[in-house]
Amino acid sequence: MRFRERNRSRLRFRLRSRLESLLNLSLNLSLLWALAFFMVSALGCRDKGSAPEGMVLIPAGEFIMGSNKTDTEGKGTEFGSVKPWYLDEHPERKIKLKAYYIDKFEVTIREYKKFVDATNSRAPEHWIDGKPPTGRENFPVTNVNWYEADRYCRWAGKRLPTEAEWEKAARGPDGMEYPWGDKYDSKKANTGDSGFGDIAPVGSFPEGRSVYGVYDMSGNVWEWVDDWYKPYPGGDYRSDKFGEKNKVLRGGSWGGGVHYSLPLFYRGAYRFYTTPERGFPDAGFRCVKDR
Repeated sequence: MRFRERNRSRLRFRLRSRLESLLNLSLNLSLLWALAFFMVSALGCRDKGSAPEGMVLIPAGEFIMGSNKTDTEGKGTEFGSVKPWYLDEHPERKIKLKAYYIDKFEVTIREYKKFVDATNSRAPEHWIDGKPPTGRENFPVTNVNWYEADRYCRWAGKRLPTEAEWEKAARGPDGMEYPWGDKYDSKKANTGDSGFGDIAPVGSFPEGRSVYGVYDMSGNVWEWVDDWYKPYPGGDYRSDKFGEKNKVLRGGSWGGGVHYSLPLFYRGAYRFYTTPERGFPDAGFRCVKDR
């Protein structure tokens, strides 16, 4: 009897030990699975998300660039436009881009002042004694030419956007006419008929941001991009302004200074141009960064 009891005790002890081992193993496996899940989730979030401070991720993929519109009513001639309406946007086509980051807002006077101080660069001409206007630190910097905009972006570890990158960030993947949709709305951007009457601080028109969350892609100030003003591949328009002599600006401005305004100018596909040495009181820029 004692021998049997002893064997039972030993058996119970072994069973208890095995159960405890299995429980410990199960707990350890659960902890490992939980840790693995956390790490994968964290890596996934980082991969999807985190753009550099002040920038927005534009995902890889196709988008619609350009347009096939024509000025059937002769409005360009009526308004004395320096170039025919729409023709340099031809043809509408799909383009595929890699993912990249773009500044959420136009480069501000505050940000540009840091560049001027750090590099001893020329201050914009309207800064008295090299000092920016008081109280306008959060306004987009203006009166900078293409070369100065390019130098700032490189100094900041970024670059000027290509026309395609700028247009995708403004129009989204489906080629909307304006950042907010296909219908012009002067209340969603700082345009000539919005009633603001001056350049606005960046981000003042949140309802006009693009589908990617980029602000002021329409109105406020024109924006330099990297490209020379050239015909698009397959385009049917020819101009003596094409070539490596004029750089492109996008987005339209508030309508003051030297540029008048029409809804045409605020379309995401509209192309303006000038020589890279010129700066304007209603022209600024933003930067992009490779992912």
